[in-house]
Amino acid sequence: MNEDTSQKKQVVVITGCSSGIGRALAFEFHRSGYRTFATARRPESVKELSGQGLEAVHLDVAESSSIKEGISTVIDLAGRIDILVNNAGFNPFGPLVEVPIEQIRMLFETNVIGPIAVIQEVFRYMVQQRSGRIVNIGSVAGLLPNPFAGPYSASKAALHMLSEVLRIECAPFGIDVVVVQPGSVRSNVAATGSIGLERYQSQGSHYHAGHPQIMRRANASQVNPMPAKEFAAKLVEEVTKKDAPRIVRLGTGADYIAEIAKLPSPELERILTQQFELDSLRK
Repeated sequence: MNEDTSQKKQVVVITGCSSGIGRALAFEFHRSGYRTFATARRPESVKELSGQGLEAVHLDVAESSSIKEGISTVIDLAGRIDILVNNAGFNPFGPLVEVPIEQIRMLFETNVIGPIAVIQEVFRYMVQQRSGRIVNIGSVAGLLPNPFAGPYSASKAALHMLSEVLRIECAPFGIDVVVVQPGSVRSNVAATGSIGLERYQSQGSHYHAGHPQIMRRANASQVNPMPAKEFAAKLVEEVTKKDAPRIVRLGTGADYIAEIAKLPSPELERILTQQFELDSLRK
């Protein structure tokens, strides 16, 4: 981080703070002494945070006007942004050929276009400071082809690659980029992602025999997950280092999945096919 800003309270903006990782990160940054702006699409979901020392701001990453207004509010109040954490995300589970196309559009709007739009707005201020750090929350799911989570995996893979490009392009202006690839972390992703999955249980779905496996995939991240508070404490420690790592992997199974992803494609496909019992669909 820039030495000038290390001597005073730094300003952090986090998207997607209504629950889970985003909310835990907001509390941890605040506890660590940062001026923390917790943002969310639904203002009521972060309203009570204002009474706990944080500053709540409405910001919907899928709405350009909301992004501009939210970031402008932060600048008006704090005068600068030192760390941006792109955390807001969406994950509709199901077989790629049957996930409603409207949900896939919303997923890429939230998980890919949204972060870019927020970054473009924040960059205008960071470039004036000649300093800043952008932290993009990806996923180890973006490292390998996840059956029944294809759109989500693709969106996180896209965010990983965009972050690599961003790091190169922003370096001349004193702005660095950290990519976070969480494993299993306690959140409400399973609950929200499971909404509507009964459609795959009906005879109208070619995957009705695989409905139990689809449900298992939707809940996979909540099997023995790392507590969000523990995840946040470790992540804040990493991303606030003067020379932060380029990639941070935390959460149950993160390193294991990263290693599995290195296997040759045929071997990886065999393992994933077996894990999700996809051969049973041939019967």
